[in-house]
Amino acid sequence: MAELYIDKKYYNTLYIEGFFRMMKDPSYCYKFYWLEAIVHLISEGRDKASYDELINEMIANAWYSVLEFHVHLSGINGEGVIKDNLEKAVIRLHELTALPSHASKIEIKNKIAEFDKDRELHNRKMELTKNVPVKALSGFANTGEEQVSLDGSAGRMRAYFNLLNETTVLLPYTFGNENGLKRTIYFNDGWIQMIQDNTVSILGWVQMEKVKWLQNNNPEVPSLVYKLAPLDEKMRKLAHVRKLWGSILEIHPVVDVFGNQPIQEDSYDVDHFIPWSFVMNDELWNLMPMDSSLNSEKSNKLPCWEPFFERFAGNQYAMYGLIHKMDGIHKLYEACYRDNLHSIWANRELYRKGNSKEEFFHILEKNMRPVYDSARRQGYEMWIRKDQMGTELNDRV
Repeated sequence: MAELYIDKKYYNTLYIEGFFRMMKDPSYCYKFYWLEAIVHLISEGRDKASYDELINEMIANAWYSVLEFHVHLSGINGEGVIKDNLEKAVIRLHELTALPSHASKIEIKNKIAEFDKDRELHNRKMELTKNVPVKALSGFANTGEEQVSLDGSAGRMRAYFNLLNETTVLLPYTFGNENGLKRTIYFNDGWIQMIQDNTVSILGWVQMEKVKWLQNNNPEVPSLVYKLAPLDEKMRKLAHVRKLWGSILEIHPVVDVFGNQPIQEDSYDVDHFIPWSFVMNDELWNLMPMDSSLNSEKSNKLPCWEPFFERFAGNQYAMYGLIHKMDGIHKLYEACYRDNLHSIWANRELYRKGNSKEEFFHILEKNMRPVYDSARRQGYEMWIRKDQMGTELNDRV
């Protein structure tokens, strides 16, 4: 478990070890999002919250990872079916609302309230109330004379923890008597103060534990630590690559990978073949110039491998030839080292001098295809290009 520093003054009054155990041995991701929701609400000055409010907070916190990056919160089962009810709740709300992946927390919560009577969404939320509120307190259990099985019914465990709080150890929260999503949990004063004093550290600890869990359940997803919340667009590092391709376009015609027409110098973007939201980097081997209008159409989708990869590789090979033929182009290529040339295989194999066209294509495909296939398995939507008449182009261009 990651280290979490809590001021020693709290060890005299609070069972900090039990708090550390709140995220121990999870079966699903729920504990991470549940504790995160509690910390967020306490940091806002709340001393109680309903199950409904906490679960809505969990949905809002999971929204971006699930929809933008197709992260599976607790993996999938052997049939390829999503296991996690929080993930299912996010997907159901998206089906009902079509809110974008970058929707704000308030937008998400407003839509939850609007569609709260949807049976499937309600059932997903109810499933989340069955275990996580009591299971999250497991680290505090059996600290008194009464020893209980942690597999008891939710009702029995709520009664046990309320009694434990009164007789043995102060818990972070206790349970009210309401039913269903209306049930209230009450945050205890000592824990409120501790959490408010250590909010940043606690949220960092929760995020680290969450990342480790999610990475284990999404082993093919790269850079998962960056996929928990929207990122600043300033992270994108494309300036040097754009200068490189801009200079190439001045002296060598480049055909758009998707439009199969020459790219115009005044109307192109630099974009990723495999979506940036999956690879989370701006490596030169995955970047291409493309028509600006097609870039917005492609958006966050995967292009079909055939015939587009062959065209993409052809443009990469044309760039490669000019890099080793013209000093000015080579200098612009070298300027990409800091931001766009970190992959060892690209530096040592792909862009080394002396590759034939066949060798270059083979190296590029050997390294890109597994990444592409991982994105496809993760659930990235395929981009089906259409012309102005609505006819699919992938099979005939």
